[in-house]
Amino acid sequence: MAKTPKSAKSDRQAVIDDIRKKQKGAEKRRGFAIVGACLLVALLIVGAAAWGPIKDSLDAGEYADVPLAEIGAPASVCTDPVTESAEGSGDHVDEAQQVTYDHSPPAFGAHWNALGSPAPFERKFYTAEDRPELESLVHNSEHGYNIVWYDETIADDDEAVDHLRAFAAKFEGTSNYRSKFIVAPWTKDDDKAHGGEFPEGQHVAMTHWSVGGAGETDPTKQVGVWQYCSEPSGEALEEFVKTYPYTDSPEPTVQ
Repeated sequence: MAKTPKSAKSDRQAVIDDIRKKQKGAEKRRGFAIVGACLLVALLIVGAAAWGPIKDSLDAGEYADVPLAEIGAPASVCTDPVTESAEGSGDHVDEAQQVTYDHSPPAFGAHWNALGSPAPFERKFYTAEDRPELESLVHNSEHGYNIVWYDETIADDDEAVDHLRAFAAKFEGTSNYRSKFIVAPWTKDDDKAHGGEFPEGQHVAMTHWSVGGAGETDPTKQVGVWQYCSEPSGEALEEFVKTYPYTDSPEPTVQ
């Protein structure tokens, strides 16, 4: 029996409706797939961001029971400490002013005295992404902090950075002023703006602003102290912080 025009039209409409239904289903599935992919990417990004600090903590924790002097290279990788007459104690400049330092890295000099300067006592380790300005860290030096600086060669060496994080961890978790200690990067931008590169073959520098011995009040005896190393040395650091304690600084009683 031949189909009437009405029944033929109805069949065509059914086919069209079925096609549309399938298209909507496919579009919905594509939408779910896109949302799922976006969620997966978001989870991966969040996971990667979270994993960084977790890994850093695990890496530092690996050395929790290792004495400071046994972390990293022996003291023989370091030069003897050198000193130079220091000035700038109490020389506070406006935070809008950038100070040019003559040394790489600076151990003394004019510095900021504003919010965020000196850098907080609680932070012991910095990367190039979050390091305070040099003017703040020099203020830390004035208050008796020993600072370990590392260049970009060390920053690219995962094992060396692990050693530096382990150094920093040894000074965490206490309010004792003997823990005035910071690890901070020295970048190529710092090279250009200030005293140039570290001495050839040296990639780590330990600095201190000394008054010539704990309790000394004669400002003419103030010196900046530098000790350079080709790689991180816990043995050298332990000796350095013993030789130059926080009490041997222009303002030791200020955090």
